[in-house]
Amino acid sequence: MKDKNLEELKEEPKNKDVEELKNEIRNRMSESEEIEEEEDEEISPEEMAEEIQKIESEEELEEYLEDNHFVDVAESFEELGDEELLRVFELMTDEQKANVIEQADDDLQERIFELIPDEEAIDILAFMSPDDIVDILGFIDIRKSKSILTKMKRSQANKIRELLGYEEDTAGGIMTTQYIAFKENLEIKEVMKKIKMIAPRTEVIETIFVTNSKKELVGEADLRDILISSDETKLSEIMDENPKYVYVEEDQEDVARLVSKYDLKVVPVINHKKMILGIITIDDIIDVIQEENTEDILKLGGVSEEEDIYSDFWFSVKQRLPWLVINLGTAFLASFVIGIFSTTVEKVVILSSVMTIISGMGGNAGTQALSVTIRALALGEVDLKDTLGIIWKTVLVGTINGALLGLLCGGILWAIYGNFYMGLIVFLAMIGNLVIACMIGFLIPITLKAMKIDPAMASAVVLTTATDCFGFLIFLSLATVFLSKLV
Repeated sequence: MKDKNLEELKEEPKNKDVEELKNEIRNRMSESEEIEEEEDEEISPEEMAEEIQKIESEEELEEYLEDNHFVDVAESFEELGDEELLRVFELMTDEQKANVIEQADDDLQERIFELIPDEEAIDILAFMSPDDIVDILGFIDIRKSKSILTKMKRSQANKIRELLGYEEDTAGGIMTTQYIAFKENLEIKEVMKKIKMIAPRTEVIETIFVTNSKKELVGEADLRDILISSDETKLSEIMDENPKYVYVEEDQEDVARLVSKYDLKVVPVINHKKMILGIITIDDIIDVIQEENTEDILKLGGVSEEEDIYSDFWFSVKQRLPWLVINLGTAFLASFVIGIFSTTVEKVVILSSVMTIISGMGGNAGTQALSVTIRALALGEVDLKDTLGIIWKTVLVGTINGALLGLLCGGILWAIYGNFYMGLIVFLAMIGNLVIACMIGFLIPITLKAMKIDPAMASAVVLTTATDCFGFLIFLSLATVFLSKLV
């Protein structure tokens, strides 16, 4: 018994130590979770703006910018008045100003450049890449833009003017001229020396482009391969001889498709002499994809890409009204089709409510086919050789979906009105309209693309007209045939 008690006394301090350790771990985990919750809690732009307004010195601002992302800071600047914005700007370095402006939206950029003198604007732009400078100067007031270009160094201004000369939605319009290109006969030791000198002024150093004596693009080399190669190795020995590239006038959507297909981080832009003019980086491609997707979605709804939720009400009216007028015209066309069968509708009034079901389901089915087709066109997946096969598939899809929906809808109407022929008419009309809707949803964007018209712009209006008119025509024609069975 004594030995047993002695063992228990020895174990007791150990048990206490273990419990204390467990409690300490629990406390630390609890504190860690609280810290994570605090970090995860998002601060609104309004709250950030209030915090920024309290900053009085450059040191405080420096510390604040280190703890917060420039994207969030740019959003908070939208909440500041002009005087307060300028006060905070005076506490920032030119590089910090450039970082904020790069992340700001177009309206804030324009506002900032209207508030600051040209000389300060030029100092800020010196910390930006040429493609970002072009985006800003192409958006702000033309007089301000010209004034800044006039006061810039001639070499820099000429480079910017050259980029401004390209269409904004082409490869030339989104490229930057900050890249590294060396001749193929250079040895690695020379390449490394040059990289060290050029790298601070270049946007991308991971990929080195290689040219021949005629300044033509002949390959590209990965920085990793350069670092692990011997000093005497020539650049031509380690370069990839089949680089992917785009021409300067190529549409930005095609560029984005190429980058997505081959998982490129950077793509060179060349002219028809195969001389490299610039590069397009992945961050610009992401912007293009977002811009193109937004544009297509807005066009499908008959809205201009220039309009956003904060647009002036009169601007919104002017942008939306033309498409609404077109829709009104198509509505009259559908009304005309109904008018042809006015006698039938007068005799069987219930047809007026049922026919909207047919046209509505046709519109939904057509929109599904339209969305799939426009997406395929955007991704370059449509091969015209496969058109007949795709049409046959759409007919089959429309037939099966139409038959199933027609059975369901026709059965319900038969049960409600006790008339088998009403159900039969709905069944046949549903099949006919869904087949037509699916075919039109595929053929309209394909046809518009072949005519070099943006499929997203006009497809929805044509589809709505077709499904309404054909839906009413098929349904009311069948109703007229079976009129004696409905009365």
